[in-house]
Order: sequence, then C-alpha cells, then structure tokens
Amino acid sequence: MSTSELQMKLDLINRISILDDARIIKEIKKLLDFELDEKVYELNQSQKDRIEEARNEYKNAQTLTEEDANNEIDQWLNEK
Repeated sequence: MSTSELQMKLDLINRISILDDARIIKEIKKLLDFELDEKVYELNQSQKDRIEEARNEYKNAQTLTEEDANNEIDQWLNEK
C-alpha cells in the first residue's frame, strides 16, 4: 500500500470515528460488508430464468432505447 493510500485510509478512519449519524455508519458498514464478502452470490432459478429471458430479448432486438424507456416510465407515472 502506497503512502497516499495509507494516508487516505487513516483519514477515512478518523472521519468515521467522529461521525454521529448512525444512518451513515450503518451505510458504511453495509458497503464494507458487501465489498469484503468473498462468497459467490448464487442466483435462484427465477433469477436465472429472468436473465435468460432478457438475453433472448436482446438477441431478438426486443429492446428499448433509453429515450423510449424513459417515455414509457413517464407515461406510467402520469397514469398513477
């Protein structure tokens, strides 16, 4: 670890140690727990099926442009 990386790490430790907001501390913990977890995430069958469906839609050019997707979302939101 370089000197600048070590200094950044110490600065972060100091900043966390003076935090009073429990929400931010919990978010930092969740991020670290996620990033440091070395387990392989296992998809369930429903997730695998949905990924396969999405891949097939992509192969068959059944996709939307970002603009079209945003328009559909806006239309849906305006219906509510």
